Amino acid sequence: MARVNENYLKLPGSYLFAEIARRVSAFQAQNPDKKIIRLGIGDVTRPLPDAVIKGLHSAVDEMAHEETFRGYGPEQGYSFLIEKIIEWDYAPRGIKLDVDEVFISDGAKSDTANIQEIFGVDNVIAVTDPVYPVYVDTNVMAGRTGELDEQGRWSKIVYIPCTAENNFVPALPEEKVDLIYLCFPNNPTGTTLTRDELKKWVDYAKENKAVILYDAAYEAYIQEEDVPHSIYEIEGAREVAIEFRSFSKNAGFTGTRCAFTIVPKDVVAYTSKGEEVSLNKLWNRRQTTKFNGVSYIIQRGAAAVYTKEGQAQVKALIDYYMTNAKIIREGLLSLGLEVFGGVNAPYIWLKTPNGLDSWAFFDKLLNEVNIVGTPGVGFGPSGEGYFRLTAFGNRESTEEAVERFKTRLNL
Repeated sequence: MARVNENYLKLPGSYLFAEIARRVSAFQAQNPDKKIIRLGIGDVTRPLPDAVIKGLHSAVDEMAHEETFRGYGPEQGYSFLIEKIIEWDYAPRGIKLDVDEVFISDGAKSDTANIQEIFGVDNVIAVTDPVYPVYVDTNVMAGRTGELDEQGRWSKIVYIPCTAENNFVPALPEEKVDLIYLCFPNNPTGTTLTRDELKKWVDYAKENKAVILYDAAYEAYIQEEDVPHSIYEIEGAREVAIEFRSFSKNAGFTGTRCAFTIVPKDVVAYTSKGEEVSLNKLWNRRQTTKFNGVSYIIQRGAAAVYTKEGQAQVKALIDYYMTNAKIIREGLLSLGLEVFGGVNAPYIWLKTPNGLDSWAFFDKLLNEVNIVGTPGVGFGPSGEGYFRLTAFGNRESTEEAVERFKTRLNL
């Protein structure tokens, strides 16, 4: 008798964005004449930069000739891309990395989901709350989270609230934890940590022999000076942190798929006997077993980001989306709404008005102004009473959405 992994049966309902899609589809079917503006899922809308397109085309042409054709590539990624990542993203910040500490992948979502495989199921995990759902759901699948209570909390997860009451700065856990998920600039709140605030987490991890899983997918959107772009800007982080980056949101690769994960050779975990184990070696073993690598064509497109032309075009993309964020943020503030984020990240996080719960506000927006956002409670218990909007739409839709808020939303 074949048996299922019963941990999957613990997952509540459907994945957050699948549920949003279901509700929107039902509304659209009943209201085919309504124009829906989608500011929910964090998917980009601008075309790939010209430099990337040229890189892709050139690589496709190479695949048409025997002397330049490539089959299986290295599972860890091609050195031509890894070396550019180190040279452009890390070296200017005083961060030294070896080529075998950088792993190219098909997405930060994949890597933040898969990284938990190399850790034992008895580890105690901590998540900031609200949080990107993938962190929690993949640990549920692995059997690491216990049972779900009526408040939406898993019994074996340590939740660290990040709300307006604490200025979205997570407090160190009172109990000892082993794995810590941090995401800054944060998805969903759009908020950040200063170097001093992040240093506290690095120090905690070192003291408790914990590992920080640091999602920096939105680092390119940072505008302010005292906000670290990488956790490795913090002294000691190489010993306790794994960092995830992506080309999805800065260079428009959401449909093209390319990202990378940094696993320093200094970072370790322990066996049940207390023996140190290199996480770099474990992750390499996992990838070589389960992953055949990102295609050569895509990696050539990603490498084109690290040209003078590519950097200018990526900056233009980021400026475009951050202008959208400013339009949304200022428009909502003008209505007297309580708004956060949108300064160092392409997400706007708002308090739902009049005490509405998150899903009730979702339905209100969809029905009254035909705008789709993301209910905050979908990101965790502390997200209840909040709502996320993204700045990844086109300019026309963004401006129209703000105008609808001003003229059609009954507050």
